[in-house]
Amino acid sequence: MDNNSFFQTKLGQASIASVAAMVLFVALSTQMHVEPVMAATIAGNAVEIA
Repeated sequence: MDNNSFFQTKLGQASIASVAAMVLFVALSTQMHVEPVMAATIAGNAVEIA
């Protein structure tokens, strides 16, 4: 990854898209405000698989 030829490959372009998607997800998820009651309800409905 020292040179730009990596980013010309399909794997390089996929990695750029993946990083961009993660940054966008973090940016959008910090904008959301979930009420604590709703967050506790969602966590309480988890199912444990043995």
